[in-house]
Amino acid sequence: MVSREAGGRRPLDEAQARSKADRLRRMQWLATSLLGLMLAILAMSAAYESRHPGLHWIRAFAEAGAIGALADWYAVTALFRYPLGLPIPHSAIVSRNKDRIGESLGDFVEQNFLTPENITAKLRQHDAAQALARWLAARRNSLAVASAVADFVPVMLSGLKDEEIRQFFDRTLTPQLLSLNVSRIAGNVLAMLTEGERHQVLLDRALQALERWLVAKQGLIEAKFSEASRYTPRGLDSYVVNKFRQGIVTLLHEVVENPRHELRQQFDQAVRDLIHDLMNSEEYRQKGQALLRKLVEHLQAEKFYRLLWDDVRRRVQADLESESSLIKEHIASALTVSGEALLEEAGVRQKLNEWWLDAIHKVVVRFRHQISGLITDVVKSWDAEEVSRAVELEIGRDLQYIRINGTLVGGTVGLLLHAGMYLAGT
Repeated sequence: MVSREAGGRRPLDEAQARSKADRLRRMQWLATSLLGLMLAILAMSAAYESRHPGLHWIRAFAEAGAIGALADWYAVTALFRYPLGLPIPHSAIVSRNKDRIGESLGDFVEQNFLTPENITAKLRQHDAAQALARWLAARRNSLAVASAVADFVPVMLSGLKDEEIRQFFDRTLTPQLLSLNVSRIAGNVLAMLTEGERHQVLLDRALQALERWLVAKQGLIEAKFSEASRYTPRGLDSYVVNKFRQGIVTLLHEVVENPRHELRQQFDQAVRDLIHDLMNSEEYRQKGQALLRKLVEHLQAEKFYRLLWDDVRRRVQADLESESSLIKEHIASALTVSGEALLEEAGVRQKLNEWWLDAIHKVVVRFRHQISGLITDVVKSWDAEEVSRAVELEIGRDLQYIRINGTLVGGTVGLLLHAGMYLAGT
């Protein structure tokens, strides 16, 4: 009986295995008893045939039946073991050819089942996106998923110790941080932000915000100007500040309204120069690395990893343990809304189904040989005797019917042949 779990096998249920073994033994006993009966009848008919000539009919039947029974016994036995323990060629077929059977089984599954056409044709019959959407739209299902996530997260968080987290960050995050070229990254980000004159739009908004601030803070500016100029009359201070503000606002309007304004071009050139320096200047690169080292040293000195991890873990666990968990609610709500929205969008469902089938097709094409190879490797890893015994438990009972049928059919055919020869002789 195959009982080991290695190699991907599921252990047979002991009660089920014993039941199969009992049924097999009963059928073996019946087939063997029928063979014994044929031999007994053959012996008796041969012994008394001289006294009772009519027994030649029974003898013919019993003789052919015994031959058929013996032949089928040999054939069935040779499938699983050596008949009478003798190493007869081409016997113990299952155990001796286990590896070849595994290869054939893997090839058969690959060629006849794991074909993209077969699998996608079967899956195409079902609207997987609609089924998923309906399942998620049911609140109880979304809550079940959220609860499953909530049950898993605390276990994962509790299994990770503080020291392990610190070591993880020290081994992975810290070296990666220190290896970054911060100035080049900043230059790339700034180049991306300024592509297509995006920075000019930002400049316009900044100038408009500056104008609003000057208008709103005129009193504050006058007060500060008066503090700095104690010997001038307040009216003169107000006049100077107002003229200054008006001049600045006018300049801001000119810059905003004129895409070719000199200040705008100077700003554009300054941004380009900054991007170039960030990406190419050794001075900027060193300054970026120095800043990064100070950041890492600060994080390590302040035990930032531990504090951050403790805070995150405490907050997450407290939320998940509460009856009105926000995390659970957000997950469940997001899943429910996604399901409801998907039900209303037939086009999206169609695209999801197409994506799903295309993904399955690609996976099958790429990995079907590996799957068949896995089947072959698993079968090869099995013990030959256990495999033979397992196969016999599954089909051995039906094979005993072959022995029984062979006995009866052999006897009948033998009787018919005897009758033909008898009639031909007469």
